[in-house]
Amino acid sequence: MRVHLPTRANAAVVAGAAAVPALVCAATVPFRARIENTNAALVLVLVVIAAAATGLRRAGIIAALSGTVCWAFFLAQPYQQFTMTDQADIATAVLLSVVGIAAAEILWGRRRQVRADQQQAYLDGILRTAGIVAAGSSHTEGVIEHVADQLVDLLGVDDCYFDSDTRDEAPTAVVRDGAVVRRGRELDVERVGLPTDCEIELRVHHDGITRGRFVLVASTRLARPSRAQRQVAVALADQVGAALATHHRPT
Repeated sequence: MRVHLPTRANAAVVAGAAAVPALVCAATVPFRARIENTNAALVLVLVVIAAAATGLRRAGIIAALSGTVCWAFFLAQPYQQFTMTDQADIATAVLLSVVGIAAAEILWGRRRQVRADQQQAYLDGILRTAGIVAAGSSHTEGVIEHVADQLVDLLGVDDCYFDSDTRDEAPTAVVRDGAVVRRGRELDVERVGLPTDCEIELRVHHDGITRGRFVLVASTRLARPSRAQRQVAVALADQVGAALATHHRPT
């Protein structure tokens, strides 16, 4: 899955992707008489792969292009010029660009595929739950247990249980848009994780009416569910709301 970074962090990653190959090549200059140019090119390929592993496609491509240009400037004769006369050096520069960009594209493609697979899994979970509700099962307890198990797996929490008493609001809650709010302030869950020092509520709604709540417990492990995962959790809770609206609430 692709890593979601703030815009400022994205800019920093891209800047690093352009600068690190230059630093690597500059650091190699004192040893260029003893290091084969092809070996230096392989090191730069590793730098490109590291840049692509951030999940930013342009970071990998920029690192590949920067690596090629810096390699040609610092390590290919004539030095400190962008003109290469040796055919082997020209071939190495071309291969460095091609391999670097290909590596960036492959990693980016794999991350997109993983993300698509996860999104399909989320959708399948919602559809399975909707199917159970649509089947008109008279056992809402079974629907609730099914969703509680899904929420544990989806959010990475330790435990989850249903509570029909919603008179008291918990200080921390997953709200409609998937945000986690604690005492009126939204938490950066993907950075700091879900709170481990308190229970987290996820209210169950249907037709604008609160039908109950799921209580999430993350006390022994740090969970960092994405916003998309939290939005799926809200959708699953709403399926329980539909079931409770159709049948009697469990005792």
